[in-house]
Amino acid sequence: MQDYFLGDTRTNHERMLAGDLYIADDPEIEKRAARAARLADLYHRQVISGDPAARGWLEDLIGELAPDAVIRPPLFVDYGEHISIGARTFINFNLTALDVAKITIGADCQIGPNVQLLTPTHPVEPQPRRDKLEAAQPITIGDNVWLGGGVIVCPGVTIGDNSVIGAGAVVTKDIPANVVAVGNPAKVVRSI
Repeated sequence: MQDYFLGDTRTNHERMLAGDLYIADDPEIEKRAARAARLADLYHRQVISGDPAARGWLEDLIGELAPDAVIRPPLFVDYGEHISIGARTFINFNLTALDVAKITIGADCQIGPNVQLLTPTHPVEPQPRRDKLEAAQPITIGDNVWLGGGVIVCPGVTIGDNSVIGAGAVVTKDIPANVVAVGNPAKVVRSI
């Protein structure tokens, strides 16, 4: 395998946090991912059992979580610690938030079931992809955004305040504030 990091003394975790290409075999990365999987599982199990302490596991998992934000399990994340969720936001079942890069969800958002927020990217060229290189780009969702069920938000996308993304849409490019966007790829169909 080619040495893609010749002269770069950073760990893969440091490269990941910088948004640069990295390989996800770093022991620190694996440790953080395992922690996130355990916390998400504990949160899910405690909610099902009716344990009032369940919120504590969620607060340990998510980097920045407003006290009145609600997330219905199950929840799937890479690390959890790179996610910020604003006040009064409601997230329905089966959110997949691959937070290799920062995911910011504003206040008063409504996130439907089975939504995917995907920050990871992979090289288009076959050999670097075969060599397991990856990177990530952040996702930003403004305030009062509604993502319908099954929406997929791709790496590097920003969705502006008050916008609505129709169920099943695949958001590949930024969406401005105050619009409705639908389809694959998502396109603005009207202003609000």
